Amino acid sequence: MKHGPAARLRRPSPRKLALRFAGRITAIWADQRGVAAVEFGLFAIFLSLALVNVTDVSIYIYQRMQAENATEVAAQAAWKNCDLTVLPPTTDCSTLPASVNAVQSALGGTSLGTRVALVSGSPSVGYYCVNSSNALQYVSAISSKPADCTAAGTPSLQPGYYIQVQTTFTYTPIFPGMSISSTFPTPINRTSLMRLG
Repeated sequence: MKHGPAARLRRPSPRKLALRFAGRITAIWADQRGVAAVEFGLFAIFLSLALVNVTDVSIYIYQRMQAENATEVAAQAAWKNCDLTVLPPTTDCSTLPASVNAVQSALGGTSLGTRVALVSGSPSVGYYCVNSSNALQYVSAISSKPADCTAAGTPSLQPGYYIQVQTTFTYTPIFPGMSISSTFPTPINRTSLMRLG
């Protein structure tokens, strides 16, 4: 091992080492390669969350509309199978086999298929009246038609004979826990009323 002035020349001084290190740090900070990739990576996280939410919310809205459509079509199918020539009705047409089969068939006619189900006790028929809030209110079964709509607070009106179809559909988000659609009400319950007479 050599000692002396030649050995000292080969070994850099601590000051030179510090300057070299500072120069490298400055070069690293000045280097812009890869900055766009890092920025895109951070932005992609937020973009992905937005895309997940848009997807799940759109599917929820679409499936809710399909459940509503299935309910209305089922009510129309029940109406079509009721005998409207006999008024006031003497038979609960919602319990007739042809009516029940038509309702079940109509429910499966949307993109949701058989996942839309009838609520227990549906379809049902009865007399309804418009109440003071302009909403239909059940007042009586078909076995005892009321004389007027006193029970609904509108005695000047006459009750109407309606069939009611209630359905349920269980919505499952594609990205549970990642989108706000996980907080939406499920199952989706829909009701359709159709006047028979």
